[in-house]
Amino acid sequence: MTPVANLLVLLGYFGVLMFISWVTSRDSDDSSFYNGNKKSPWFLVAFGMIGASLSGVTFISIPGWVEDSHFGYMQTVFGYMIGYMVIAWVLLPLYYRLKLMSIYTYLEQRYGTMGYKTGAAYFILSRIVGASFRLFLVAMVLHMAIFDHFGLPYWATVAITILLIFTYTTKSGIKTVVYTDVFQTTFLILAVVLTIIFISKTMGYDAAGLISALKADANTQIFHWDWKSGNYFWKQFLGGAFIALVMTGLDQDMMQKNLSINNVKSAQKNIYAQMVMFIVVNLVFLSLGALLYQYKEYAGVIGVERTDNLFPTIALEYATPVIGLFFILGLVAAAYSSADSALTALTTSFCVDFLGFERTRPTDKIIRRTVHFCFAFILFLVILLFNALNNEAVIKQLFTAAGYTYGPLLGLFFFGILTRIKVNDNAILPITLFSIGATWLYHHYSPQWIEGYKPGFELILINGLITFTLLALARDRSGEVDVLDNNS
Repeated sequence: MTPVANLLVLLGYFGVLMFISWVTSRDSDDSSFYNGNKKSPWFLVAFGMIGASLSGVTFISIPGWVEDSHFGYMQTVFGYMIGYMVIAWVLLPLYYRLKLMSIYTYLEQRYGTMGYKTGAAYFILSRIVGASFRLFLVAMVLHMAIFDHFGLPYWATVAITILLIFTYTTKSGIKTVVYTDVFQTTFLILAVVLTIIFISKTMGYDAAGLISALKADANTQIFHWDWKSGNYFWKQFLGGAFIALVMTGLDQDMMQKNLSINNVKSAQKNIYAQMVMFIVVNLVFLSLGALLYQYKEYAGVIGVERTDNLFPTIALEYATPVIGLFFILGLVAAAYSSADSALTALTTSFCVDFLGFERTRPTDKIIRRTVHFCFAFILFLVILLFNALNNEAVIKQLFTAAGYTYGPLLGLFFFGILTRIKVNDNAILPITLFSIGATWLYHHYSPQWIEGYKPGFELILINGLITFTLLALARDRSGEVDVLDNNS
């Protein structure tokens, strides 16, 4: 497809999102922005969260990553299932029982003001990093497919991408995001399925031939047992469990959608449905990756130096115009389904956790929209920074960053849930900073301590354990806490 046609597709897609925003924002109030008035259907939330969880990182990076890690990412996905069960059985009942709008309010009840502000600040930092990585990759491909042909610089592509997201989320927040995510997840999955069909037909595979080709492909190996490798099963599996815990269960972005459901039983159904769909969808994405490398050899695709560029190059330059069309739609869907909720969650956390909206005073709509705009601008600046610094697969960068910034949240929440030990509130910030520094030392120096060793997704677990241990050492002898008995 031509850049003009791609641009028209983008504008049409954005028009649909604006229509959804207009429909869902009628009769909206402050509660609509923060929790959707507690009226979100659980099955819509479950399906929409697939797109938000996958994002542009999965859409592009995971298929390209297959050559290096094969299907080893499924080891992480299996670990996610453990994390999701803990979310359903432990975290959701706690959040609903305490009637939380921001999940970090729990930290105030458990530790005090410093613990509360520290946890919320780590979420804001973590989500800015995660959302920026995702949008960086998507903006790069949109620039290549559309805006570069009109002579626009990369920064203008980033600005346009973020402005579109800001426009349709600024009024009714999570109430709109729940429905736009359903629309966007549909296109994300459809783009991958159609590309698989195109490659299969081009290479002469029927359904049985496709399955046979994947089974015979060395890239489809799932389990890896070299303990020194970053792809080692237990590193990936345990890392996946804790990644799911922190990047879903301890993340205001993802939990805000769950908490927009009317009751805890329905919210748990949402998690169970998401578990099943997540396994299936990730197998489809990895299968696409294996097929992309087969097609690369078959069609003599050249000039693809970065693995993240493999899927875009084949979809836009070698496939049919229809595939190119759905690739653009899938890419935009992947970008918007994660970034719109991230921007909404950042605004919610800052307004509730730092400005006290809906806790100590009513929401000031002008201030809330100003905060929304400021976070959009921050994402814009960070994406430009990543563009200047990027030198490895984006998904690896994302999870590495999460190992540093989400780890303290893991330690804070589970120390609070599993113990009644009262902690010196003023010690929490130094503890978490020390934990991040110690995790960085492990990540960078463990390959020197153990020859051939490569750290993997276990970073989050190590970070959380260090935080947990130091919290126990910072015990306040004045008594125990009773937040677990709080039925208010």
